[in-house]
Amino acid sequence: MHRIDIPPVWLVGFAVLAWMQSRHLSLGLSLDGAITDLLSGLLIGGGILLMVLAVVEFRRHRTTIVPHETPTAMVQTGIYKRSRNPIYVGDVLILTGIILRMDAVLSLVLVPIFVWVLERRFILPEENRLRRTFRADFARYERKTRRWL
Repeated sequence: MHRIDIPPVWLVGFAVLAWMQSRHLSLGLSLDGAITDLLSGLLIGGGILLMVLAVVEFRRHRTTIVPHETPTAMVQTGIYKRSRNPIYVGDVLILTGIILRMDAVLSLVLVPIFVWVLERRFILPEENRLRRTFRADFARYERKTRRWL
């Protein structure tokens, strides 16, 4: 179960829900336009960029990127100076961009639900593992770096 209980699977699931809504329950609502297309592209691109920057830091510190595993190092450099969870911020940006790209206006309500799922399923357990593993270092990091942005 841990192999499929990862954020990309949840992201795909939420994107499929948005696609289904856009195809079968649009109710005539639309944000379609050049500005929306530009914004969706920027959101998706920004999300991918955040993820790449985060993965580079994980690789540089030779620690796991898998959410359910205990890390061997606490990453506080690069993008992790700005956010404790840049990959999850990237996931949210990508989902929002996908919803806008598909013109699934009603599915915008999925974004805060997705944030809630990420916090409950992944962020809180990860932070608890970091707290137990790195104690004082994590406490200092938690005080100086915000969870999301």
